[in-house]
Order: sequence, then C-alpha cells, then structure tokens
Amino acid sequence: MKLILTALPLFSLVLWAQSAGPQVKVVVRVDDKPEQIFTDTDLAKMPRHHVSVTEHGTKVEYDGVLLHDVLEKAGAPIGKDLKGKALTTYVLATARDGYVVVYTLTETDSAFTDSEILVADRAQGQPLSDTQGPLRIVVPSDKKPARSLRMLERIDVVQLRK
Repeated sequence: MKLILTALPLFSLVLWAQSAGPQVKVVVRVDDKPEQIFTDTDLAKMPRHHVSVTEHGTKVEYDGVLLHDVLEKAGAPIGKDLKGKALTTYVLATARDGYVVVYTLTETDSAFTDSEILVADRAQGQPLSDTQGPLRIVVPSDKKPARSLRMLERIDVVQLRK
C-alpha cells in the first residue's frame, strides 16, 4: 500500500526508533537543523509521565515521555509558536509494520488540551516487548486504543498547504 499526501513538509520531523542491543535510539530531524539522536538514557532524563489505559478489557500502566516534550526538543512549533499557519500542522506517526496514525499538533500541546500523549518505553514497569516497542505512542484520552501506535518507527510533523 502506498500512502500519498498532498501536504508541504514544514518541519520534516522524523523519528526512527530502533533497538541497538539494550539501548533504544531515536533519531530526530527537523527541517534543516542538525540531526538529533535520543537514546534511552536521554529519554530517561526527560520528565517522566505515567498513564493508565484499558486495552481490550485489561488495565495497562505505561511510562515514558510526553510526545509534546519530544516535539518541543526537536523544534516543532509548540507553546507560544503554535498559532496562525502552524495550527494546520499534523503529526504523522508510522509503525515498523506500516501502520500509520495522524494526530493534530494541538493534541500534543497542553495549552490546547489536557490529554497527555505519551511516547512510552515501559509497560507494567518493564521495557516494551519487541511486538510493542521499543517505543509506543499511547493516547489515554481516546476511547479506543487504535491510535496508540505500537512499534513506533517514524514521526513526521507536516503543515498542510492551502
């Protein structure tokens, strides 16, 4: 299946999550800025958050960092910069198995919502399994877990054009 988007990449933010032995690496590219690499150690230094969700009738506890914080460190227009044309920006998350989910950038910003979208690296206190991780996006405010993307491979931040 080929996905074709008619959008103008604003930030071309790309995250690749890959297992390098016990270490998780996330490579972030924003527009023409130098590439950034976040390791599991780097993620552990970011503010940690905990969410509980019910998935298919089972309560699951996830730990990780807010997607907002990752996007902010990567240079996406968050906070006072999320206005005007930036409001037409969306976040496209792609899993290792090709599953794709879209979030609006405003969904990640606490100035717009109380929802905490998490980039999780742990479930029930343990590192995510290979079928779930090494990273996973968890959207606790959604009634269905369909947008809680497992096996996170890439994130693109894109602004629509008129």
